[in-house]
Amino acid sequence: MRYTVVVPTAGRPCLTALLPALAAGDGPLPERVLLVDDRRDRSTPLVEPRHLGPLLARVHVLAGAASGPAAARNRGWRAAETEWIAFLDDDVIPPPGWRAALAADLTGLGHDVAGSQGRIRVPLPRHRRPTDWERNVAGLERARWATADMAYRRDALAAVGGFDERFPHAYREDADLGLRLSAAGWRIVTGGRSVLHPVGVAGRAVSLAKQAGNADDVLM
Repeated sequence: MRYTVVVPTAGRPCLTALLPALAAGDGPLPERVLLVDDRRDRSTPLVEPRHLGPLLARVHVLAGAASGPAAARNRGWRAAETEWIAFLDDDVIPPPGWRAALAADLTGLGHDVAGSQGRIRVPLPRHRRPTDWERNVAGLERARWATADMAYRRDALAAVGGFDERFPHAYREDADLGLRLSAAGWRIVTGGRSVLHPVGVAGRAVSLAKQAGNADDVLM
């Protein structure tokens, strides 16, 4: 089972947690890990080799257009040469055994299956009530077709033109793709694998940024 991992990233520090976690555990290694560097300023290295472990020779950095995750993911999967493309967000942590679980999820799927969705686990504090922001992130546990952990057949992506690059935010672009694939007759199934999605630090104006994403609903 050959697959490529595509990670769009703006260079957030959490990327240094994702890569060692992806390298650990068992299961087939990805043919390549394509990091799409969507930063406007690329004057500093995106990753340090010490974070890559057995992935060192497999990690490749592609230049994005700083146009958002939809365009960055398109840049990644179009550069891939494998049947399956596994999309991960740069703020998730695959647990040990994720690669083996991915292989189990994808092996034997019918040709009418466009994709396999992984489960997302969001750890919330146990000693207090979660904040509004923490509850918002925890909503990913119920999201359909979230590209935080989503594997798609390359042929299916090509058939519908990939992600709609008119979506500039990390919002709705993954659901839109799932809807278009479903409308085209493809099936999307849920696998048994999962990733951890820690709640990142949010600024005081995070709600304004979230509201900006609602403007993309019209594109649906």
